[in-house]
Amino acid sequence: MPKLLVLGDDLTGSNATGALYARFGLRAVSVNAPLEPDAPCFRAESGIDALVVNLGTRHASPPHAARAVRTAIELAGPVELTVKRVDTTLRGNVGVETEAVLASAPDARALVVPAFPDAGRVTLGGLHLVDGVPLAESPASRDPLAPVKSSRIRTLLQPTGREIAELPLDVVEEGVDAVVAALRRPAGIVVCDATTNRHLTTVAKAAARLAAEGTRWISVDSGPFGVRLAAALGLAPGHGTVPPVLAVVGSITGQTHDQLLETELVLDARYVDVDPERPDPPSIAAAAGELLAAGHRVVGIRTRAPTPGTPVDPEVAAKIPPALGEAARLVLGGHRIGGLYATGGDIAVEVTKALGAEGFEIDTEVLPLAVAGRLSGGPHTGLPFATKGGLIGGRDAAVACLEHLNHVLATGRNTP
Repeated sequence: MPKLLVLGDDLTGSNATGALYARFGLRAVSVNAPLEPDAPCFRAESGIDALVVNLGTRHASPPHAARAVRTAIELAGPVELTVKRVDTTLRGNVGVETEAVLASAPDARALVVPAFPDAGRVTLGGLHLVDGVPLAESPASRDPLAPVKSSRIRTLLQPTGREIAELPLDVVEEGVDAVVAALRRPAGIVVCDATTNRHLTTVAKAAARLAAEGTRWISVDSGPFGVRLAAALGLAPGHGTVPPVLAVVGSITGQTHDQLLETELVLDARYVDVDPERPDPPSIAAAAGELLAAGHRVVGIRTRAPTPGTPVDPEVAAKIPPALGEAARLVLGGHRIGGLYATGGDIAVEVTKALGAEGFEIDTEVLPLAVAGRLSGGPHTGLPFATKGGLIGGRDAAVACLEHLNHVLATGRNTP
């Protein structure tokens, strides 16, 4: 049976978390709810370490979300660690689903550690920040389907009758012993400050020490804390690295704009904006290289949209695809890139041409009219590649394509 059960509320977030567990050396499998009791993932011979269940409850009613959590836990059976995966910007039924997990394990306590430092999400003074901005003032507060109205995690965990304690950053900075002492206080839910991966590791090691004394923990996190807790508990071998993904975006549609905003929210993607009047491949590549050197996992090149109502000059538009293709070639020539994502048919053609590839070997369809595979021929043959049209897919389409590439890289398939 699986060692870990991870309960996510949307597909892309669930897959992203599964990729993190795979990166830590676990065999992770992501499935969608509702589950079947005789599903292959529940068989002993499946060899699954981490079962990641997408509940699909991000926009569900609170009662439905609670039922989905209870059902998944019941079907999964006993596991060594249950993780309630929450969105990096805490959208959705965070409090209701956390309460449902705790209700299924009356002797457990919840460690709420939603910080994702690599994505610019940190917790300080019990407040969740996105790129230094309080959550309620970030783009998450303007999400049309699941706006977040408070920056205080304690508030977002309501309703609950359990005592909620906050573990401040100065205690975390003191080290494992100080955190152990703080965690001994009997609160059913502990919200932990963290601004770096080192903080996540410190809290995980402290929690593991108390687990050895009999404390049972439920992890409520956005991905990176849960895997560190699993490693501290001896359930995961450790952390490895995978190369970043480069996104090349030529489409200027409103649909593409919304999709890129979602990649910024979910994946902390960072983009170089290209002036269509003066596309300069060396400068574009240099700016992208700075983002890669800073450690960002998804870096993109995108065309700056014109002012609304301004007509697009066909001659100017014709220069964009080859310029972006050349910029992509320069980036790959100077940096280790794990995969490529291109949106806009002409962009995909020019990127393929600039990289000297003969074609594109298709492996799968990520979603209708969005395909993934590998470059064929040339110096980058075998490089994982995903592409879709600018008007294809919903708000999460680009995230789905990028997360497919991340999963391919994390599981070691098609790695160049």
